[in-house]
Amino acid sequence: MNETTTAVMHTDLDRLAERVEKAAALVQQLREDRARLEQTCAEQERRLKDVEHGLQGQDAATVTQELGALRKEQREWTSERRDVAQRIESLLKKLERLEG
Repeated sequence: MNETTTAVMHTDLDRLAERVEKAAALVQQLREDRARLEQTCAEQERRLKDVEHGLQGQDAATVTQELGALRKEQREWTSERRDVAQRIESLLKKLERLEG
């Protein structure tokens, strides 16, 4: 191998290493985001149970409205959690292709 080929290989390897490091950092950030969203979702579920318990014996129309609002909020969190999970999976596949 001559010096030019060796230099090109090192440059390519340096760029690849940089891309892998960026991807790994992004994956870590997405994992942290996912953990935060899971925690938020669990808190919302606890809150929903608390509200349901506290609303026992109250006006049915009011209870229905509040329950609908809480379910909507839960669907939004679930959707956001699903989006984050899909992004993580996509980035992991890209990272695996870079490593492979």
